Amino acid sequence: MSKQHTFEDLKSRISRNDLLKAKNYGFSDRQLAHLWKADEWTIRALRKELGVLPVYKTVDTCAAEFEAYTPYHYSTYESETEAFRSDREKIMILGGGPNRIGQGIEFDYCCCHASFALKEDGFETIMVNSNPETVSTDYDTSDKLYFEPLTAEDVLNIADLEQPDGVIVQFGGQTPLNLARDLERGGVKIAGTSPDAIDLAEDRKRFGALIQKLGIRQPENGTAVNADEAVVIAERIGYPVLVRPSYVLGGRAMAIVYERDALISYMRNAIDASPERPILIDRFLENAQEFDVDAVADESTVVIGGIMQHIESAGVHSGDSACVLPPYSISDDNLKELRTHTHALAKALNVVGLMNIQFAIQDDNVYIIEVNPRASRTVPFVSKSIGVPLAKIAARAMVGRTLKEQGFTKEVHMKHIAVKEAVLPFNKFPGVDTVLGPEMKSTGEVMGIDNDPGLAFQKAQLGAGVRLPQEGTVFVSVNDRDKEALIPIAQKLSDLNFKLIATRGTAAVLQKQNIPCEIILKIQEGRPNILDAIKNGDIAIMINTPAGEQSQTADPEIRRAAIQYGLPYTTTLAGATAAVEGIASLKRNNVISVRSLQEFHAQ
Repeated sequence: MSKQHTFEDLKSRISRNDLLKAKNYGFSDRQLAHLWKADEWTIRALRKELGVLPVYKTVDTCAAEFEAYTPYHYSTYESETEAFRSDREKIMILGGGPNRIGQGIEFDYCCCHASFALKEDGFETIMVNSNPETVSTDYDTSDKLYFEPLTAEDVLNIADLEQPDGVIVQFGGQTPLNLARDLERGGVKIAGTSPDAIDLAEDRKRFGALIQKLGIRQPENGTAVNADEAVVIAERIGYPVLVRPSYVLGGRAMAIVYERDALISYMRNAIDASPERPILIDRFLENAQEFDVDAVADESTVVIGGIMQHIESAGVHSGDSACVLPPYSISDDNLKELRTHTHALAKALNVVGLMNIQFAIQDDNVYIIEVNPRASRTVPFVSKSIGVPLAKIAARAMVGRTLKEQGFTKEVHMKHIAVKEAVLPFNKFPGVDTVLGPEMKSTGEVMGIDNDPGLAFQKAQLGAGVRLPQEGTVFVSVNDRDKEALIPIAQKLSDLNFKLIATRGTAAVLQKQNIPCEIILKIQEGRPNILDAIKNGDIAIMINTPAGEQSQTADPEIRRAAIQYGLPYTTTLAGATAAVEGIASLKRNNVISVRSLQEFHAQ
């Protein structure tokens, strides 16, 4: 590795004109550091020494016909600035950046609510976001808006001008959270949870030591920086393993790996996705129920906003899984344990603001999967379900207002059921398999509320564009490990007067249990086959559950056909169970009542 140049080296070689020209051409400090074999911070110091600083222009919303007074600004390397610092107490909020699969727009909700709350409390609010398609970049959301990339360089440049009393990194998802350490190094005050606590939650070794100290179970795990290390760890903890890069969003490049060769292949790709970070390897908890807990904390109090149970089993990304608030299938002891662990972790991490924890329960044992000391994508869902604006409360806590002052000191216990369902974009991507897994694929979410759990699920499905049938033919084809668990689902469908058809292996299991079921051919077995039945509109709903590595290439054509022809389908037995309960509730009640959120909260 070649030696890096020092500040003095660069100062003697690079003129102000050279540096200004490079910045005018659009080179970032990081790119220049790479080209000039130096550190990014050295380039920043050189820029400041030579007076090569950005100025901020106002977006002209009047097409030069009148003088524009909008508080929209963008940076450029010229001589005259149009953005000026006021004397008011100010808070800067970092947005979520561009829309992309894997990062929900729910984070924008949190940024907006933070801005609304702090404006109400007299702060000047400054939003930094590069995405004009969000509400956070609307003209009336914040006092000032900077259309800038969410990089350490660009945020620090704005901070140098505005000198904010605090910067909120918690509400924009993983993107701004990853900047916390660099911003702190640049002299910025991070509002709320400290960058060290954020790093503690992300750093596998430090977090593992904390979990051990608190006596909380965690799946066996390890970290690897190359394929050889990964193989040693996987063989120690046993396959299947869940592997993922650290510090990435939306479960990017996350996978469940079942054997050695697949792990070696994965490691090559994962290192490309996150070359500067170690790869995390966990024992995968098969057939476990997953739970999400959102909480808000100040320096002395922790209050749980909501405990959500995922409908899909562990292994499906939380952004893709339907979930239910309050949880519908958990023992009192396990529920108490989730609450105890949440309070202990918030205290140990000194969380101020929002926190999300993911738990899994397998064989009545509670395991911690992940802790995020930031807003989660479930905050809007929980806030609407319980009638409490958690993001506003958290923002106020981050600037010093206690939860007691805000009147939020205990968990809200709901009388209704709220179901969150993911909206998946598979119909926009022809040829993509619809199987859900640990890498997030959804692009939005909807919710359904009712006093009846089945009807709440039905409403969520309708919101997501799925109309569950009340009669017709159900096609079932499941993996061997799911066949036993399919029996009660198939029995209930039969009791509801649905006709069942299945591939040969699945049909044999159901027929053995005296459940009426006809055999239909697989695609490769001849015609007429299941694909013909889907195309002809003969199927009302489909249950197809691949599992394990072999299933990644099994039946994708059938699942794609379901999308193409608008056929309701599920790829998990947990999802099938919820769908059947929804159908049963609708047949029992015969009507879906509509009530506003306010009416539910009033009860």
